[in-house]
Formats: sequence, C-alpha cells, structure tokens
Amino acid sequence: MELFKDTRFDFLGRQRLFIAASLLLTVAGLASLILKGGPRYGVEFRGGAVMDVQWAGTPPIAEIRAAISPRVPGVSVVEAHDLTGSNELLISTQIEETENLTAIREAIISGLAEVHGSYKLGSFEAIGPQIGADLRHQALLATASASAGMLAYLAWRFRWIYGAAAVIAVVHDTFLTVGLFSLAGKEISLTVVAALLTLIGYSMNDTIVVFDRIRDNRKRMPREPLRAVVNLSINQTLSRTALSSGLTLLTALALLAFGGPVLNGFSLALVAGIIVGTYSSIFVASPILVAWDRWSGGVR
Repeated sequence: MELFKDTRFDFLGRQRLFIAASLLLTVAGLASLILKGGPRYGVEFRGGAVMDVQWAGTPPIAEIRAAISPRVPGVSVVEAHDLTGSNELLISTQIEETENLTAIREAIISGLAEVHGSYKLGSFEAIGPQIGADLRHQALLATASASAGMLAYLAWRFRWIYGAAAVIAVVHDTFLTVGLFSLAGKEISLTVVAALLTLIGYSMNDTIVVFDRIRDNRKRMPREPLRAVVNLSINQTLSRTALSSGLTLLTALALLAFGGPVLNGFSLALVAGIIVGTYSSIFVASPILVAWDRWSGGVR
C-alpha cells in the first residue's frame, strides 16, 4: 500500500527551517532543566514510600489527597493514581532517610479513614534515596548501552558516519522528549524510561530504513550528488514512514487520551518520541550525511 507515489519533495531544501525549530526546542528544554535543577524524577528515582489501596468503587481522588496531605509532614507530592478498570490507588510520598516509615503509614491510614467509601489496604513499600540513585544510574546506563550497541551495528552494517548520524538523531530525540517533560512539569518515572528506550529503537529503525535506501540508491546512481540521492530516498520511503509512524501515533494518542493517569507519562513520551523520531530521521540524521559528504569529499 502506497500513500504517496513519485513524490519529489525537496526535504533537504527546508532543513534550515526545521533545524532552527529543533535548536529552539533544545534551548527551551535545556533552559527549563537548568532552572528546575534537572528532571523531575518520580518516586522510584528520588526515594519515597508507596502504598497500594484497592477501592470498592470509584475512588474520590481529590478527597483522598485533601485528607492525607496535611497528615504527612514534609510531603512534596501525594499522588493517587486510579489504575484503569481496577479502582486501585497508589499513594506515594517522598521521604528522608531519618523519617519513621511506620508513622508515615499510620498517617496515610488515618487520612483514608476520614474518606467516605470502602477500601482494602495493600502493600506499603519504601524506596531509599540510595536505591533511587542506583535506579537513575541504571536507567542512564541502559540508554547509553542501547545507543552504543546501535552505533556499533550501523558502523558494521553501513559505515561509521551512518551510525554516528543515527545516534546523534537518537540523542536529539531523547533530549527533546526529556525537555518537553521538564517544560510540562511531568515526572520521569520507570515507565517513562521504558518509553524512552522504546522510542530509541523506533527512531533508529526509521532511520535505518532511510539509510538503507540511501545506500542502495548510491550504488545505482554513483554519479549523482549525495544531496539528490538523499532527497530521492526520503521520498521513496515516505509512504512507509507515514503508514508506520501514523498508525503507531494513533495508538499512542489513544493511550494518552484514555489510558488514565498511570499511563499518562508513558503515552506522552511515546507520542512525543514518535513525532520527534520521524522528524529527526529526515531533518537531522540525513542532513548530517550530506554535511559530512560535503566536508570529507564523499560518502559511500
């Protein structure tokens, strides 16, 4: 199935406009991260306590927040998430190492007792600040390892400059997504990290499809300038890009709209990542190849 046939869009002719937009978003995200002292981490990363509560009916989340917040000294955020279809709540709060976990648990239970409705207490778990720091380290290590592995694969499958261009595009995608979360005041949780790793693979796959077509056309038309070959290759893969990215985006938008608060961060990261990843394959990774070709005297 082809949505577009024999298109001749000059994508690289508009690269300066899109690169300027990318730089503007990058600066905005970086400024937000600097002003806010870094990303806003979820309780898994910064350390805290989480209680699981199963509600009998629809949980009155606003009432629960109002009842618990005054009872937990030093609380920064009390989050109550209604998991879709389960009426389950996750009540979390940031804690310090010296705080009494039993007292915090009793304070939460005391607050719940004032809320109308029937419920059943579940697990109560504490994540220390050191564990949160270890999780942050492991999340960064996972992201860096995934990028390094894909760089090695592309360097072997194509050439190192292809791998470098693809990894730069992936770093660009990840940073813009994290910057968007900072601008929106959203938390970076473990589910968001999972979404970031997903979008890294998605963006890389989209870039590889374009690069593979560039390599094939380069062999068929060795005398053509690389800029013309890249434009032709992007046009030839346009239908595939629109279909795969469009359908995946629709699914992610459905999760964002109907997935509830628990899936909000995950689905938002997917939506942003799909849009930015598709854009970067065309307007970040491909122009890097053309720029390198111009500077080095030829890419094969």
